[in-house]
Amino acid sequence: MSTTTASWALSGFGDEIDADPVVQVAVLQSLGANHIEVRSAWGTNIVELSPEQLDALAAVFSERGMGVSAIASPIGKVDAGLPVEHEVARLEAAIAAAHRLDSRYIRLFSFYRAEGTEAASIRDAVLSRLRALAALAEREGVILLHENEKDIYGDTPERVLDIIESVGSDALRVAWDSANFVQVGVRPFTEGYAMLRPHLEYLQVKDAMAATGGVVPAGEGDGQLLETLTALRDDGYAGFASLEPHLADVTSMGAFSGPFAFGRAARGFASLTNQLGISPR
Repeated sequence: MSTTTASWALSGFGDEIDADPVVQVAVLQSLGANHIEVRSAWGTNIVELSPEQLDALAAVFSERGMGVSAIASPIGKVDAGLPVEHEVARLEAAIAAAHRLDSRYIRLFSFYRAEGTEAASIRDAVLSRLRALAALAEREGVILLHENEKDIYGDTPERVLDIIESVGSDALRVAWDSANFVQVGVRPFTEGYAMLRPHLEYLQVKDAMAATGGVVPAGEGDGQLLETLTALRDDGYAGFASLEPHLADVTSMGAFSGPFAFGRAARGFASLTNQLGISPR
């Protein structure tokens, strides 16, 4: 094991473990995480939780000393042709959740396009919608984290950079996902890291096989995790590393791993960070 040279805040998608947030927290804490990324609780998406449910969720976290790293919203996982008001309303709900759960980060995406449609054809629609969302985030004091994902506008490093530079808001930053880059034919570290590092705010941890697109634990795929983590350590990164294993059922709105597979993913990530002297906090 290497001498400790960096400390990152370990988090994870609780609903990949279980629908019950009590179980989510128990498993995450057993794996050394003191934070949770909230996508859903009790089977209900974070942007659909009532104020009373948010209060109950906040109580679960407070009683167990669990911080919230980010609100993993589904915003932007819709067709770019929908009116901007549709996602503004959902962002308002995500912001309410972020404030109630004491988190400054909200994950979002950059809109789907119809099958067979070129990405360039939705660029203007995407940018106008993200500018509106970023303006709301600025007013509310939260930071939006754009996650690269296949089939949305911002699926490649070049288009992610286009989004960040064109919107030009301090309230819109990058959530890095190596597996998602692999699934669109990108070598993440080689082709994207230097380009996006100035805007990289948050690390989502999963890996994938280039040949099949299948998701595997960190370090077992083609996501160049070791190179990326090494560079982040050397660059002085000190933020969140959020486990998003995707090792069982996967849908367009999320995924499920279960406690056992989630633990396997956590151990895979730990084997990499231990080599690099990165400790969880």
